Parts: sequence; structure tokens; C-alpha cells
Amino acid sequence: MTPLARLLVLPCLLVATPALADGNVTCASGPQTGWKPIASLKKQVWLEGWTLQKAQIEGDCYEVYAQNEAGQAVEAFFHPVTLQKLLVLRRGQEVFRAKGFKG
Repeated sequence: MTPLARLLVLPCLLVATPALADGNVTCASGPQTGWKPIASLKKQVWLEGWTLQKAQIEGDCYEVYAQNEAGQAVEAFFHPVTLQKLLVLRRGQEVFRAKGFKG
């Protein structure tokens, strides 16, 4: 590869960092009949000090858009049976992952 080609490729590599997309998060939560009500999740998020903007089902997980206690916008995924917080993203970057969660 020529030096000029390397100079042109390098910025592309730096910008092309992989982002975690919603479709890649799985909770292995089973049928919805065994899930806790989304109202319980809303209460849990409130107790954590977050300001809820939106809570929804995404695949087999609960997904939350909120502002955390520091006022930062976050996207978070919770297990719908246990309501365990599994993954938190801020601006597409992972800021929390539950121990052992591979989702």
C-alpha cells in the first residue's frame, strides 16, 4: 500500500468504530407471559434517580430512554423477568454492562 493510500485509509479506520445497535441486544427472557409489568420497570428507573423519557419492548428486552442522575441522556436495557439492568449506553458508547451479560 502506498503512503498516500495509508493516509486516506487511516481516518476511515478511526471513524469506523463499531456501535452497539439495539438489534444486537438479547435478553433470553422467554415468553412475555412471564415478564414483570413495564410499570414496575418505570418505578425501578425512578428509584434509581433517572428521569424516564420512554420505556418500550425491544426484541426480548425492556429498553429505556432516560436522563440519569447526572442529567445525561442514556439508553438502557433491562431483563423483563428480573428487571436487572443489563446494559447502559450513552451516546452509543457502553457505560455499564452487568457482570456476565453477553447479550
